Amino acid sequence: MKISTFIYVPETGWSADALPALDSEQTLVLAFGAADLRHVEAPLADLVQAYPRSHLIGCSTAGEIYGTALTDESLVVAVVRFERTHLARASAPANTPDDSFTAGETIARTLLRPDLRGVLVLSDGHTVNGTQLVGGLNAVLPEPVIVTGGLAGDGARFERTWVLHDGKPQSGYVSAVGFYGPHVRLGHGSKGGWDIFGIERRVTRSKDNILYELDGRPALQLYKEYLGERADGLPATALLFPLALRADAADTKRIVRTVLDIDEASNAMIFAGDIPEGSLAQLMQANFDRLVDGAAEAALMTHTNGHAERPVLSVAISCVGRRLVLGERSEEELEATLEVLPAHAHQIGFYSYGEISPYATGHCDLHNQTMTLTTIREV
Repeated sequence: MKISTFIYVPETGWSADALPALDSEQTLVLAFGAADLRHVEAPLADLVQAYPRSHLIGCSTAGEIYGTALTDESLVVAVVRFERTHLARASAPANTPDDSFTAGETIARTLLRPDLRGVLVLSDGHTVNGTQLVGGLNAVLPEPVIVTGGLAGDGARFERTWVLHDGKPQSGYVSAVGFYGPHVRLGHGSKGGWDIFGIERRVTRSKDNILYELDGRPALQLYKEYLGERADGLPATALLFPLALRADAADTKRIVRTVLDIDEASNAMIFAGDIPEGSLAQLMQANFDRLVDGAAEAALMTHTNGHAERPVLSVAISCVGRRLVLGERSEEELEATLEVLPAHAHQIGFYSYGEISPYATGHCDLHNQTMTLTTIREV
């Protein structure tokens, strides 16, 4: 297995003197770049020309990750040529949230084979309901198949995202690559690092990703009470206070949901994933050091360290909300992951509108406000 990572910056061009000659039917090319196509159309065309036989997938971002550096208006790339692992691509349209479950099912059915070991999925972050997408994937794929990935980003604008489909950046698509055979090893880890505070409340009225009431009270009104003076900055300031959800008081598994928008007319809040009626919800708040520690814990969960002799690719997908909270300290969480991973690990990734990974084991979940890592190596 051979790995090469490089970056394209409009002002200076490619960081590599030449794109590495690794094209093959067993080559994966990952590309994460600016939502504004003016910055990335030319380098994406370079990749299509250089790797005609390879499996090219990618998406737009809310910030590109290259090693320990966080960049904007660039394109970060990883090229991985496997020796004994086979690959397959799949994609499906999802022009509205109602298409999301079917898109997940379609991709899963296309990729499913007895020797399928894992799936890396990238989705439009604006038109797709991530919870329903994950539901469609889980309805078809067996639990031992590791599914990770994320929802494309568009900075803090939340207007338009793109996913590579047939080598072209297009909106309204979900794209994925499947990994096959006994030699590929996929590690995964997803952690937040937020502190829970306040009263745990019951979700008494919701529909999909829209939260109307907590304990019978309007959700937006409650949020405004907690935010105080910061309520004037909604919905952006709500990124500082995501929700932790669990099914009931006995459930130790908490899924984080981040706010995308508010609806003043209905006193409701719109989240980046579904908010099931009857679940328990509790506010969370940022602790800078714990957010960075959470990134390191995600790296530990991949169980990749200790394999120093093997090349490793780390795909880091972190939530745009974490970037907005951490600000100039965002690169600290990127440094924290590489301090835990093997010294020779290559890392690229992006800031997203949602992260896809198993909570610990089993089927995948949609996460918000986490650092989610996928490590890929061959044995």
